[in-house]
Amino acid sequence: MKRNTRKAAAIIRSRRRVGQLAKTFSHRPRSLATYTLAACGMNRRTAEGCANGLRTVAKKLEIVGIPGITTRTIEGPAEGERPTTRYTKAEVHEIATAYKPRKPEYRAARAALLALTAA
Repeated sequence: MKRNTRKAAAIIRSRRRVGQLAKTFSHRPRSLATYTLAACGMNRRTAEGCANGLRTVAKKLEIVGIPGITTRTIEGPAEGERPTTRYTKAEVHEIATAYKPRKPEYRAARAALLALTAA
């Protein structure tokens, strides 16, 4: 019984974390990987691949973003500080609109990103 309770509590915690993160996008810029993770709750590897495609589109559109430093990456805590680029909700919407992925997972992520950033 305890195992099922712990598992259910972990699922609730992760869902709550994603919901709380999505609320902050309107007033705080985040990285592209963070947007993709929060938009569709996919695994980290798929989110990172989708974010790489979004970064390529951002370069083509000449959207620079806001440079910053982080101590936490998509894989978890980083060793020391690492440079990162954060994007506003409007910038992510513009990037996602121009993004034309071929993989079905990335297409679903694009649709979720557009829904997340449209509001």
